Amino acid sequence: MLHVCTGLAISTAAGCNSTGTVTRPVAPSLISEEKALALPPPGGPGIVGVVERPRANGVEQIISLATTARVSGQNYLRIEFFGPAVSRGQSAPFRSIHERIILREAAEAIPGVSLVRRSTYLQNSYGPFSYASGRSILGDTCLYAWQQIRAGTASDGIGRNFGMIQVRWRLCDSYASEEQLLSAVYNYTITGTFEGKAWNPFGEPGPADPRIGETGQPIYPVANAAPGNLSIGYAGGVNLRPITSSVRRTASVPVKPALAKPTADRPVEGPRVPLPTSLSTGADKAAAAPQASNASAPVVTVPSPRSISAPPQ
Repeated sequence: MLHVCTGLAISTAAGCNSTGTVTRPVAPSLISEEKALALPPPGGPGIVGVVERPRANGVEQIISLATTARVSGQNYLRIEFFGPAVSRGQSAPFRSIHERIILREAAEAIPGVSLVRRSTYLQNSYGPFSYASGRSILGDTCLYAWQQIRAGTASDGIGRNFGMIQVRWRLCDSYASEEQLLSAVYNYTITGTFEGKAWNPFGEPGPADPRIGETGQPIYPVANAAPGNLSIGYAGGVNLRPITSSVRRTASVPVKPALAKPTADRPVEGPRVPLPTSLSTGADKAAAAPQASNASAPVVTVPSPRSISAPPQ
């Protein structure tokens, strides 16, 4: 009897300590685009929706992107933050990128497309990244890229830069090339980070340019410019821009000489009248022959029949 009362007292005490508040389990939720922790580059692809999954040691977001490809599936940008355990839910383990696992992950994200792992070393503003790409049987260009952002330990001791960010890109497009899809991975922006300097995943800021303030170290407005190949100069108002001359060739069109207009003292010359055979002379035959264009034709006077038949006085 004593044991039963003791157990009942313990149960009652436990019930009194519980608040009895109704809570909702931690589950993915749809949030607004303004709360996205990463943004695609300006100009697209556009954001369709953002699904957030809270975790005890961070958060995961799947940012769905506009898709025009005929391959099944949705384009997305997935970003995961791994940090201290500060919230409810299940903690996500720290996992580094493994080659075999990431290729299986890419095949699941883009089914039916043969992806080829690119071995070229690439690096964007957040560090190195890799990708695999391929083309579908319908002609779509597909790309799956992955990146892990994690800074090394700071030089001033232990306990710094423990945070980590992992990024995944799934992109398929019917019109874009592989280089165009790759430009999204180069130009995207991460808008979130951890609170507290100890969990900074980006590392310490880089040092300033050692040329700043030094004598004999000119800094030009063009990157990687040198005095020999810098295309700027000043010559006291003289136009230094190169002048390019272009020669336009046109077909020569023969000009037809204009006919002379008739005047009072210059009648219009009509066609020449051939002389009768009986009246034609050698000089007349020579005048009837074609003349050179630059010589003046002789004028032949034709006597009237009346003057010829009249008897002499």
